[in-house]
Formats: sequence, structure tokens, C-alpha cells
Amino acid sequence: MITKSDMMLPLVEACPTFEPTWQAFLDEWTHDEAGLDGGYLPLYLALGDLADHLIDMLARRETSAFPANFAVVTRWHVEGDGYVREAATVGLLECIQNTNLHTSTRPEQFRAFLGPVSETWWDKLYGFWKRGELLRE
Repeated sequence: MITKSDMMLPLVEACPTFEPTWQAFLDEWTHDEAGLDGGYLPLYLALGDLADHLIDMLARRETSAFPANFAVVTRWHVEGDGYVREAATVGLLECIQNTNLHTSTRPEQFRAFLGPVSETWWDKLYGFWKRGELLRE
């Protein structure tokens, strides 16, 4: 089972261009008194950074790593504990769907890279925001 403490490692391996941003995040937050030892890392902030990174990659048409990147997101949905599954949806996919983060791209351009499980959660997010449907497994 993938847990909060180990969810980012496979992503950074699949998306090495995100590694400097991830390292800067760790440098900032591990100096906090809660830090890694306290088990507290605000991963939703890092997932927002990841969404920005992926959107920028799409804008530059650098999508060759997207199949591997989104395979990790699928693993989060399938193999993750409750926190990881929720973070994959609400922390990452919801950020990618935020039209305010897109200037020369559109959220729907990411659909082609989602696996079936992640695409289901992508659609559930739309259902939540458009019709108030609950996000349930």
C-alpha cells in the first residue's frame, strides 16, 4: 500500500524535471519544527506545485513523460491508502482542472493521459463541481 510518506518518490522518479521543485519543497518544510520527523508535510501544496509543473510541460508540448507520470497517479488511486487516493483526486486532479492555472492550455487536454481509474475520478470531480455529486468510491 502506498502511504503519504512514500507517495512522492515514484512520481519524482517518473517526472525527474519535477525533482528540483520537490527538493525545494522538502528544504522549506523539513526545517519546520514539525518537519518529516513529525510526519507532517503539507503534500497538497506540493501537489499544487506538481499540477503547475505538468501544466507548464503541456504548454511547452513536453508530454513524453506524461504516460509514466499519470501511471503513478493511477497507482495512487489503486494502491494508495485513503489519504493518497484523496490527494491524487483533490490535491492533483482538481488543481489540473482549475482553469485559472491554464493560459495556453485546457484541462481537458490531460484526459488523454489519464488511465481509466484516474479518468473516473476526473469525471467525478466535474460531477461534484457541476451538480454537487459526492466524491465516493
